[in-house]
This record gives sequence, C-alpha cells and structure tokens, in this order.
Amino acid sequence: MMVFNDIAQVRNIPNAVVTIGTFDGVHIGHQAIFRKMRELAENIDGQTVVVTFSPHPRQVLNIDSSNLRFICTEEEKLKRIEQFGIDNVVIITFTKEFARTPSEDFIKNFIIERIKPNYIVVGYDHHFGKNRMGDFDQLTQLGQQFNFKVERVEAQDVDEVAVSSTKIRHALAIGDVATANRLLGYPYSVTAEVVRGNMIGRTIGFPTANLELQKEYRLINNAGVYTCLVDYNELTYKAMANIGKRPTIGDRDDDNFIIEVNIFDFDQDIYGQHITVRFIDRIRSEVKFNGLEELKAQLNQDRERAKMMLGV
Repeated sequence: MMVFNDIAQVRNIPNAVVTIGTFDGVHIGHQAIFRKMRELAENIDGQTVVVTFSPHPRQVLNIDSSNLRFICTEEEKLKRIEQFGIDNVVIITFTKEFARTPSEDFIKNFIIERIKPNYIVVGYDHHFGKNRMGDFDQLTQLGQQFNFKVERVEAQDVDEVAVSSTKIRHALAIGDVATANRLLGYPYSVTAEVVRGNMIGRTIGFPTANLELQKEYRLINNAGVYTCLVDYNELTYKAMANIGKRPTIGDRDDDNFIIEVNIFDFDQDIYGQHITVRFIDRIRSEVKFNGLEELKAQLNQDRERAKMMLGV
C-alpha cells in the first residue's frame, strides 16, 4: 500500500476509486466501503484510494476535546486499512484553515484536480467540507459535471444497530468489549512496550507483562479484568488482563491506566519488547481487596473462568 503524506505527491493513479473519511477503528461499516471499492476497481482495472486526515478534525476544532478518545492510533489505522486491501492512502494535514474549505472546493481542488476519480464511494451518512455541508447529493451533482460516478454504501447493522465509531467508543468506555468487537469485526487491541512493574504479581503466582499507556486521545476500555489473546514474536498466547490503577496495591496517583497481562503457560523475559493484546471479553470490574491474599484468591478464580471462556 502506498501512503502519501501530501496530496500534491499523488500522480497518475489509474481509474481511481476514492473514499474520504477519518475511519477511526476501521469498523465493519468502513470495511463494507472498502469491499465495494475493491469490487469497482477490479471491474475497471483501477486502484483504490482512501483519503483521510491527520490530526483528527475533532482535535483541531476542539469539539468535545476534554472527552476525546480514539479507537486506534494513526499507525494502527493504516495497518488495518492495508489489511483490507486498499492500494493507496492519502493523508491530508487538517488545520483550522483547511476546515474552512467549502465542500465543493474541497472536491474540486483536492479530489478531482489531484486524484481524478472514476468513482467516489461514501457511507450512508457521509458529510464533508466546511460545517459538513457536503453530502451524497452534492457529490452526485459534481459527478455529473466532472464525469465521475458516486456509490453509496448503506449502513451496516449488528443486532439491528447501525455500526458507528461513536457506538464502539461507548461500548469500550463501559467495558462491553464483546459488543465493541462485533461492531469492529475484529478484537479490539492495543500494542505497547512491556515495562518493569513492582513484581508483586510474580510473588503471588501471577507474573504479568505490564503495558503503561497514556490516556490522552487513546481510548482504553474501562477498568476491569478481561480475557485476551497476546501476539508476540509471531505466536499467539491466551491470557487475562487487568486494566486500571491497582487499587489493592494503591501505587497509582495519576490519570494513566496500566494494563497487566498474565499470559498462560508463558515464561519468557520480554521486557522492552512490544506485544499486542487483543481483548475478547470482560470477566469483572476492578475491585479493591483487603490485602494480597484476598487478591490472590480472586485472581485464581479469574484465571479459571478466563481459561474456561477461552477454551483452554
């Protein structure tokens, strides 16, 4: 997949099939758009082009910035887009000045002039341009004027609910990772470096790989204990993870969560290595226990339940 960090770099993409959006999470609604793009591109011997923005428009426009969290990082988003078979990604730097671009000017000056689309594919509720005034009807009119076709992909439903990034963020915020995974079409995950902790888990028979993540902008599912799969060194291991501030130990006095992952049947030194944790389901909320023995007893119950849920 080719990635262009400046739309001015784009040259001679044959029979371009284009879509435009932020694509946070690359959920099943986005994936339906990508499938339609690939189908159209194959029919006309063309290439698919995803046009996206960095930073996210809500960061720049300060829309509800105090609660702003994203399902995936930009790097994770690009990896997902590539996994779903897209040929090209164009990243437009989003600024307050760019946000003032009228929707028609955006399509004419950026999409038509630079990419020369054969098709533009959008989701059922797609809006773009200044004040989000651009929509499917405007695209259709511009397509008639500038000789490109417009295809709209209808909403993708899960359990009779239309999928959206907002609904996925809400599910993760309340710890309903199973619902989030159904809407995403894959397990929600984080990738981070394993850091040294205080080694208390090892003393009670539950050694953990600790991942410390900054909460700013990166959405982390709600505090609690989860079943998960861990990808490391091209192998996958079953595990359980605690997300939170370790209230029993009481050593967290900041706003950052730590993820402690107990990997089953695993005994390797992976400090400084990166692992990917894929969350499968929630076991319970985070609880403060009356000492380490009570915590150990609960962790034994958690591990048995996790193994049963994961089919170990």
